[in-house]
Amino acid sequence: MEQRIAVIGGDARYLELIRKLEQLPHATVVLVGYDKLEPGFIGSKQYDLHEIQPKDLDIIILPITGTDPEGNIEAIFSNQPIQLKDSWFKQLREKTIVFTGISNEYLDAVSSESNIELIPLLGRDDVAIYNSIPTAEGAIMMAIEHTDYTIHSSKVIIAGFGRVGNTVANKFSALGGDVSVVTKSVRELARITEMRLNAIPLEAFTDSVGDCDLLINTIPAKVITQDIIEKLPAHTVIIDLASKPGGTDFEFAKKRGIKAILAKSLPGVVAPKTAGEILAQVIKQILQERGLP
Repeated sequence: MEQRIAVIGGDARYLELIRKLEQLPHATVVLVGYDKLEPGFIGSKQYDLHEIQPKDLDIIILPITGTDPEGNIEAIFSNQPIQLKDSWFKQLREKTIVFTGISNEYLDAVSSESNIELIPLLGRDDVAIYNSIPTAEGAIMMAIEHTDYTIHSSKVIIAGFGRVGNTVANKFSALGGDVSVVTKSVRELARITEMRLNAIPLEAFTDSVGDCDLLINTIPAKVITQDIIEKLPAHTVIIDLASKPGGTDFEFAKKRGIKAILAKSLPGVVAPKTAGEILAQVIKQILQERGLP
């Protein structure tokens, strides 16, 4: 049975996602928010939002950023505003699947009221682990760009040992960094030690940064506080990989003359093709589990 997939908005990584979706058997892909692309750049037909009927759609893919609280969509390949109102969602069939990168109160509410399935991709373990690879490579790129010393032999402290922190610790260690990882989990402290890295309990964080060259945060909470920044050497560079607004006191870091960078959406910045392939792979897997194309 033919499935009609609408990709509404998105960034550079969505170009590869669209190419992969176009290869699905028994699927028609329609695009909204891609009118700035040259005709023929991608095979799918481009539409304005008012030209497609919500009731005809089986699968909808929203941008990684989802929508804002009013349903507005980010579309870097279009100058036209795109807004998905609650009345638009209510025209969807109940079996429609809506993919988004992240959700919010608005998307949660309209999907519940419309009885549609909403799947936030960035909340999934598989997506987060796959994305941790380009994220770690992006952090390496930024470390090289913003320092005048090698990663090799540098004192690198990573806050957090989750899906991103684990990969970042692995990659920086492989480059010869003297890597320490901060966590409050006893289990994670044991794993860090098993990896022959330096394990730092969260309560000892502040007293462990006196010789830090690179401080990389992966914890989505304010953990790089004034107390920590005060003890950093003047040459330390902070790279914050946590989701916006990050976990660093950026204002105090600036006052102290410490370079602190909020690294936003690194997979889409440093490796959009790979990031798009990751999204396509996971979406195809989810659809196959549901017996769709």
